[in-house]
Amino acid sequence: MKNLIDKSELISKLQTLEGLTVDERSSLIELLREHKKYGLVWEDKPEDVEERLRESLPVLREVKDKAILSDEPDAPNHILIEGDNLEALTALSYTHEGRIDVIYIDPPYNTGNKDFVYNDSFVDSEDSYRHSKWLSFMNKRLKIAKKLLSDKGVIFISIGDDEISNLSMLCKEVFGEKNYIETYVWISTLRPDNSSPILRRNAEFVICCCKNLANIKYFNGVVSETSGMPSLTKAKEKIKTIVFPANTVKTNLEDGTYLAGLKENGRNPKWELLEDVIVKDGIIISELKLKGHSYWATEKKVKEELLAGTEIWIKSETFVPYYKKSKESINRPTKILPVDYVKDGLYANTELNDSIFDHKVFNNPKPSTLVSFLVNFVDSSNAKVLDFFAGSGTTLHATMQLNAEDGGHRQCILVTNNENNICEEVTYERNKRVIEGYTTPKGAKVEGLKQNSLRYYKTDYIPRERTQRNMRALVVAATDLLCIKEDLYEELTSFGRLKLRPQLARYFDNGQKHMLIVYREELIDELVEEIRSLPPAPAQERGKLKVYVFSPGRYPFTDNFREVEDKVELVALPAAIYDAYQKVLPKRREKLFAEEKNQEETTIPTSLSDEQGI
Repeated sequence: MKNLIDKSELISKLQTLEGLTVDERSSLIELLREHKKYGLVWEDKPEDVEERLRESLPVLREVKDKAILSDEPDAPNHILIEGDNLEALTALSYTHEGRIDVIYIDPPYNTGNKDFVYNDSFVDSEDSYRHSKWLSFMNKRLKIAKKLLSDKGVIFISIGDDEISNLSMLCKEVFGEKNYIETYVWISTLRPDNSSPILRRNAEFVICCCKNLANIKYFNGVVSETSGMPSLTKAKEKIKTIVFPANTVKTNLEDGTYLAGLKENGRNPKWELLEDVIVKDGIIISELKLKGHSYWATEKKVKEELLAGTEIWIKSETFVPYYKKSKESINRPTKILPVDYVKDGLYANTELNDSIFDHKVFNNPKPSTLVSFLVNFVDSSNAKVLDFFAGSGTTLHATMQLNAEDGGHRQCILVTNNENNICEEVTYERNKRVIEGYTTPKGAKVEGLKQNSLRYYKTDYIPRERTQRNMRALVVAATDLLCIKEDLYEELTSFGRLKLRPQLARYFDNGQKHMLIVYREELIDELVEEIRSLPPAPAQERGKLKVYVFSPGRYPFTDNFREVEDKVELVALPAAIYDAYQKVLPKRREKLFAEEKNQEETTIPTSLSDEQGI
C-alpha cells in the first residue's frame, strides 16, 4: 500500500509543479505508473510516428494505377502497403484483428552497422540507448501483431546474434512463455566468411511463437520419400506384445512352421515369438504374436498402419519386425532447419539480385524457399499471411509460389516504408515481375504466377479529434479499409433501381457477398426501399447485405432498417473503427493527464486516519 501512496503523492506534486510542459508532465506520470517485478526493463524511447498517432488516425488509400488484377475470378487479393508499419498495423487492427494465420518478419538485426533507423537516424554501435530503442520499436509492433493473430496463428521472426536474447525475452512477455514454441537455427550459408580468427558465422535464428499453443495440433515439415525398412525395435521402449492379423505380414522365410520361443539376435534386443506360425508363399498365414521392445503396441496403431498400406516384414528367423511405408512421410520440423532442404536452396539468397533483377537491389534478402518452408508449417491452404517488415517482398513471392505448388488460396499482406524508393522500385516491382513473368539476365523466361492480384495502398491520416467533420472524413477515407476487411472490391454504380452518387453511398458486389456504405443518413429510407426487393438472406447465395452506415454515435439506425432486418447486418461507423484503434493507439496527451488527475482523486487518502487504516 505504501508504494501506491508514494506514487500517488508524486503524481499530485507533478501536477502542480511549475516549469513542465504538458508532454513532459504526461511522460513523467506515465513512467510512474509502470511497475515490473521480472523481465526485460528498458527506457522507452518515443518514436516520431508514435507522437503523430497521438493526434492522427491512420487510414489506407489505394493507388489504383498500381493494381495488378488477374483475369481469374477467384484469384487471391494480395495487399502491399507503403508506409510506416506502426501506422499500417494500427489500420490492420480494424480490418484483420484475430484473422491472420501466419506472420513472418525479418526486422532490423540492430548490429550497430547502419541497419536500424530510429526517427530518421541510423542507430550505431556507440549509441548508449541502442538496445532500448530497438526494444521500444519492436515491443509496440509485436503487441499489435499478437492482436492480429488468429486463435491458431503463429509468428516467425528472423533475427541475428545481436538481439536474439532480448527478442526471446520480449516474445515471452508479449506472447507468454507457454506460447513460445522454438528458436530455430537457420543455416544461412554453406560458405561462411573466414575473415574472423575466432568464428565463421554460418547461421541465424528464427523465433516462433503462437497466439495459443493449445490450438496448435501439429506443424507440417519436410515431405520425403520413405526408403529402406526401419525396424520396429526401440531398445528404450518397454517390452510389449504386438499382434498382427493372419495374412498381413510378408516374409523372406521359406514355407513351413516356425516354433514359438525367444529368438537369437546377436547383441541386439531379442524378440519372442509367442505362438507357432505358418509361412506359405512369402506370407505368414497365421496370426503373428511377438513380444519385444517396440514402439508399436496398440491394436489401433497396427490397424491404422495396415489400412494406410504400410507393409510389415519378417526378414529372418530372428523374427525382428520391419515396416515399409507405402507413401511419402512428413518429418516434423527440427530445431536446426534440415540440411537436405538446405541443399535444395533454403540458404540461397541470389534469386532477387541475380535472377529477378540484373543488379543488386537489396542487401541480404531472405530466400523465398525459407519463407515458404516456414509458412507451410501451418496446415492451411487458405491462410492469411502478413509481413510488416516486407523489405524486398520475399514473403509475397513465397506465398504465391506455395499456392502454385499446392493449389492453395493463401492471401498475403506486405507492409514497408518507401525509404530510398524501396517499396515502389523493389517490393512492388519484384512481385509485379513474379506475377506477370520475366526474363532472367541469362535470357531464361520465367512464367508468371498470373493467378494472383496485387493491390497497392499508402497510409494517410485523419485528425483524431472527434468533431463531426473529422468523423465524416474518417468514414469516407475508411472505404478502402472496408474493401480490405471484406475482401470485396467490385463496385457497382447502382443499387437496385437507385443510381448512387459516390458522395452519398457506394455499393460493392462480387456475386458471393455484398456491401453497402452509407455516408449520408438522409439516403437510408430510399435504400431500404431497394433492400425490400432482395430475397431473404438464407435464400440468396451472398448472405446478408453488410451495411456500414455513418452515425455520430453507436446507433446504426436500426429502427429505419427494422422491416428488412432479416436481410441486413448493420455496423455503425466510425464507432467500430474508433473501438478497434482505441486498443492499440497511444493515448492523447491531454487525455492521459486527465486520467491521472482522476486516478489521483480516487486513490489519494482524504485524511491521515484513512492512510493509517484507522
